[in-house]
Amino acid sequence: MSFRTFESAAVGDGVYHVTVKSAALCHRADLSLYVPPDTTAEKLPLVILLHGVYGSHWAWLYKGGAREVMDRLIREEGLPPMMLAMPSDGLWGDGSGYVQHRNADFARWIVEEVPEAAAEIDSRCKDAPRFIGGLSMGGYGALRLGLLNPQKFAAISAHSSITDAPAQMQGFVEEALAKYDLTDTNPLAVLDCAKQASQVPHLRFDCGSEDILIEYNRKLHRDLEAAGIPHVYEEFPGGHTWDYWHEHLADSLRFFRTCLD
Repeated sequence: MSFRTFESAAVGDGVYHVTVKSAALCHRADLSLYVPPDTTAEKLPLVILLHGVYGSHWAWLYKGGAREVMDRLIREEGLPPMMLAMPSDGLWGDGSGYVQHRNADFARWIVEEVPEAAAEIDSRCKDAPRFIGGLSMGGYGALRLGLLNPQKFAAISAHSSITDAPAQMQGFVEEALAKYDLTDTNPLAVLDCAKQASQVPHLRFDCGSEDILIEYNRKLHRDLEAAGIPHVYEEFPGGHTWDYWHEHLADSLRFFRTCLD
């Protein structure tokens, strides 16, 4: 085990809550995990779902109904079972942005440590395909970290995404830009990450037509098209709400299924 401390609790119906001592963050960090029941597959694909500002590891599980969406697609559409990892962002301020700060590497926590923690619960995810998704700030984290780490993620699917942080986060968070004290040497804009990627994972993102971030998402779509970067972009009715994210998480999971073929 790569963690100095690892505390876990099985809370029933395939759900686990985990707290680890994170070397990347230099403090404890939390995640929730879901392993679909009656799964006999030798490998279990891992889906990392990132929450937005103000949230934590329980947001996708309880507000987004991620377990129920997964179970319904397995039951009704034959979706292959996948393990869900739903980490906190590191709990800095109103939102860490999933980037590297001077005193905590919130990107490394997601990319390196969350999969290690998931494998401690079910080792079948260790060498299985890995996907990343998220909403709002978590959509930004999914897009950016997936593009910066194409060797680790087979596909990316994001909802209602911030596309350039922390600048766009100023409308959501209390902390001033200077307080982030960033030391990340990688590009912050999603477009720049895509342009520098040696290869681009399977990529999709969507946004509600009434969402406050819709114009940022439309611009990212146009810019990716202009740069010749393959992707899928979709718009649906809806706003920046959990109703929207609960409904369209299914689109992410369906997209990940196509990337298993």
